[in-house]
Amino acid sequence: MPKNDSLESEQLTDATYYILLSLVQERHGYAIMQYVNDMTNNQFNLGPATLYTLLKKLDESGYIKQTESMDRKKTYILTEKGKILLEKELDRREKMVQHGREILQGELTPCF
Repeated sequence: MPKNDSLESEQLTDATYYILLSLVQERHGYAIMQYVNDMTNNQFNLGPATLYTLLKKLDESGYIKQTESMDRKKTYILTEKGKILLEKELDRREKMVQHGREILQGELTPCF
């Protein structure tokens, strides 16, 4: 699946997933990068180009909205539409993990 289709298909890339998670609370760009880095114990890093490209797409799609903080930095927050998308993604990822555990524990036989 091309990266451009991830929002339309509602199957999020890891970067989009972490951005939405970070925006449950209002944050500016650098704070988003730091939050994701801290949340993942430095296992996932967002670069500025990826972050700002995705923020623009998420804002245009109505999943987040831009606000302005007191120090005039552009800040963003998750919208209700974004929260619904994030909840669907959590369900999808939980099912993926469940399938993997079942196969590895021998509870589910792969069909091939």
